[in-house]
Amino acid sequence: MNTGLLRRHAAAKALVVGAALALAVPGTAYANTVSVTVKTPGATAGPGSTFSEISTHADCSSGLISGGGINQAIGTGTSSNGNKINGTSPSPDGSTEYLGTTGVVGTDVTHWLGIGGSGGAVNASFSSTPYAMCFTSNLINHTQVVMNKIAGPTTSGTVGLVVATCPANTRLLGGGARITPASVGSLKPIASFPTFNNAGHDFGQKAAADGETNPDSWAAVGWNGGGGNSNNTTYAYAICSGNNINISGTTVKVRFSEVSGPTSATAGQTVTVGCGGNDGKLVSGGAAISGGSVTTTDFTGPGSVGDHLNGSYPSDSGSTPVSDGTTTASYWTASTHTGGASSPGTYSDVWALCADDGV
Repeated sequence: MNTGLLRRHAAAKALVVGAALALAVPGTAYANTVSVTVKTPGATAGPGSTFSEISTHADCSSGLISGGGINQAIGTGTSSNGNKINGTSPSPDGSTEYLGTTGVVGTDVTHWLGIGGSGGAVNASFSSTPYAMCFTSNLINHTQVVMNKIAGPTTSGTVGLVVATCPANTRLLGGGARITPASVGSLKPIASFPTFNNAGHDFGQKAAADGETNPDSWAAVGWNGGGGNSNNTTYAYAICSGNNINISGTTVKVRFSEVSGPTSATAGQTVTVGCGGNDGKLVSGGAAISGGSVTTTDFTGPGSVGDHLNGSYPSDSGSTPVSDGTTTASYWTASTHTGGASSPGTYSDVWALCADDGV
């Protein structure tokens, strides 16, 4: 018998078996191809007058937005209470807003709006800085925006919560929130967070908790300080993967943190959470000022009607916003603020979404 032939046959068989074993070993068959670059143009000043707003935008020259954020400068003293977020939301061109018919309103969007509003006080320090999370993946190469809206809130201290849900067989990547009109200076979004359209989360009334995976919806909460109703509207936006993409191997993990405060008048609080080494890449985040326990009970408003958000943005572990072009952001920060009254029982909440496409 030809022993050389036998040896070659055995070697070939060993290679086949070895290859099969390699494919069967967890973690060796794929690598996460998700990548995110943060883009920001810097700050836009204003508003310079009461009961108004300014709009600014961050744009992705490559990649698609998976979400975005905003951070505000507010100055000091009691006038600092007047700067608030009016919107952090997607746009098809950097200026147009999705405010019309609900449902899927856009695809492959590359622009993110940061909209700063004012109440009854302003100062020269007011500004808003937008952040776009520019997402790429070998698998998820298309995205879509789902918008939902509700009328209100119309009365003081009332929560107006609305939920946008991704289409079936798609994956939530991020989301945003918006209120209109700016002329109602006490109206603002006080929460923007991932959730689930299921009974366990009371169909979006309870937020996604730390460690949960693959939320399918995004919630926005409007809050009215009592300044009236001029067709007040609250909008929620969900950024979802495109249709006809096999997402069975993908995972989006939620990281969440909640801290007490702010509770004193004219006071602020920050809270930061990050994606761990095995969680995937940071693709978006959310923020809230609330009555606490937002992942276990239906959302409740904070302790004062003047409470508002001043930031929801990608950051380092110390809550400092990342710079333009950053590719290694792994933390998200929420910045909250009270108004001119004390706010007992108030909490600050932050979420980070961490994605692994399984490719």
